[in-house]
Amino acid sequence: MDSARATKGERDLPEAEKRRPTGLGTVTAIFLLSLPLLILLFLFGDRAVVSIAGNSLVWQRAGVQSSGNTSSSPVNAHHDLLLGGLLSPDFDAATCLSRYEASKRWKTPSPFLVSPYLVQKLRQYESNHRRCGLGTANYREAMAQLTSGRNGDRAECRYVGLFCEPFPGTSWILPPDFPYKDGFWVGSSDSYLHMLENNVVRYDDSGGGGDANALPPYVYFHLEQIQLRLQNHTFCEEDHRVLDRFNWMVLRSDSYFAVALFLMPMYRAQLDLMFPAKASVFHHLGRYLLRPGNRAWGIVERFYDGYLAGADERLGIQVRLAPFLPLTFEVMYEQITRCTREHGLLPQVTDTSEPGARPSNGTAAKVKAVLVVSLKPEYYDKLHSVYYTNATATGEVVTVYQPSHDQDQHSEARAHNERALAEIFLLSYCDRLVTTGFSTFGYVAHSLAGLRPWLLMLPDRTTQRAAVACVRPASVEPCLHSPPSLVCRAEQDLDLVVHLPFMRHCEDVDSGGGLKLFD
Repeated sequence: MDSARATKGERDLPEAEKRRPTGLGTVTAIFLLSLPLLILLFLFGDRAVVSIAGNSLVWQRAGVQSSGNTSSSPVNAHHDLLLGGLLSPDFDAATCLSRYEASKRWKTPSPFLVSPYLVQKLRQYESNHRRCGLGTANYREAMAQLTSGRNGDRAECRYVGLFCEPFPGTSWILPPDFPYKDGFWVGSSDSYLHMLENNVVRYDDSGGGGDANALPPYVYFHLEQIQLRLQNHTFCEEDHRVLDRFNWMVLRSDSYFAVALFLMPMYRAQLDLMFPAKASVFHHLGRYLLRPGNRAWGIVERFYDGYLAGADERLGIQVRLAPFLPLTFEVMYEQITRCTREHGLLPQVTDTSEPGARPSNGTAAKVKAVLVVSLKPEYYDKLHSVYYTNATATGEVVTVYQPSHDQDQHSEARAHNERALAEIFLLSYCDRLVTTGFSTFGYVAHSLAGLRPWLLMLPDRTTQRAAVACVRPASVEPCLHSPPSLVCRAEQDLDLVVHLPFMRHCEDVDSGGGLKLFD
């Protein structure tokens, strides 16, 4: 995300800005990939990171300098600048305004305590990155090794592809002269599976498996969902021991695979120390790692302060139609209103000829702001019309807002994705959330907030109606829609939920599928 300083604009956004398009795909894909990979780096040891975003490697210059200020005086009772120790105090705040400002708008503190061990691992990794990041002698040595076509034994620093700029005093974004930027796909010759199938790497201690110098200069690790199931040989312990011998790794994924790391006994002890509350993984690492740049943060600030801040209560409604299950507006709107009615999330309205109830003590009516986030404008239009035209039976004043909309997704457009990122954070600042099941966009928003949302269930394909409008999930963690194939283990056909107390099937995946972390 852009790190340029954003100028302060008017509090009220112009109408054209309020209704501009938003993108969902690229931003959430980066979010879901970034967090589990950071965990993987903790577990692999001294491995620094450079950036891969979406389907291409990218370079972006972002200057960061140390402020030397280690104080953290909260602005209000809930404004913990360093998020319980997750964030380093060693940034110049102006380079990324959201880093220390975002917590002002979360209404309540985090529901999860931060593990001291997790904080220790974060500071340790930041130190590793300062030793190995761009411009260091270690990085220049590693680049010379990479371009020579050899892996290099006993290297001090090792590297893997990712996206973001979270570490003080260094960068993890690829420079423009990085030699390998194209041609990565599931069947490419430098993929780990291809190497394994062609005996380039082996599990034993001979050949490529034993001598690090005999390995190729880098390995490509492909973790995209294939027919809604992650590949074989990606979450087996013997494979991770081989992968750990490479100094450079390029990874592509569209899945939140942190759940799968908890299936591996070799990592369990450290993960337990970092995350004693299993449902806190995305919540803590998301707040640590995923920081809107100043352009995107400017959208958040202006919209929140201009439309949402003054409300007594904020309800976020996120609507995402799954491509594999197209639904009409009428069907989806009925399900949304059924959910909000059954759970008391929105007040009922009176007939237009009847006045609403009034507070008996002479106080002002309670104001509830509804934030609608959708590619489509119809949901906002309908809800706005209902509460503009009719009084509520409770006397509440309901205001409805939609920051942007577009009929289609345009994840190739940077401004489009910045608005999507802003809307994820705006949703996370709501007090209660209604999100669409199976939507990664919704997962990120409610996980950042630490809120269990009301999940809109996928309707029956035949009747086009959900028997239950919405349910509250067991935890705030995102769902891994396609559990990994565990061909390396005898228990591959067992139901992991039965054997692991911290696993649950996802509420929004058909036939009890998917996996999520749970306490």
